Amino acid sequence: MEDGRLMRSMLLDFYGELLTQRQRQCFDLHYNEDLSLSEIAEQCGVSRQGVWDNIRRAEAAMQAVEEKTGLVARFLEQQRLLSRLRDQALRLRDQTQGPARATAEELLRGIDALIGG
Repeated sequence: MEDGRLMRSMLLDFYGELLTQRQRQCFDLHYNEDLSLSEIAEQCGVSRQGVWDNIRRAEAAMQAVEEKTGLVARFLEQQRLLSRLRDQALRLRDQTQGPARATAEELLRGIDALIGG
């Protein structure tokens, strides 16, 4: 998945509830379900231009909130840091034995719980 598409999906996950139902639906169908503007227009009973306007407004609104809060950027940075910590804990686990290895395994379990993996 390209970074732009991933970012749009994350914006929707974080800020989708701030949009109107129609904006959220059009944005989701276009970027997450990969439907064309024509397909969305037919499904929603609006014009292609109406679909495009809803998608543009939705993206602008979510970008504005992200610029003010930075929640998605902070989340992505935390995920990168946790991934690096996980790699380091794996190396530590593989280089140690006994209680130190058990501690490294406990760290890995904690990191995996935070990452969601």
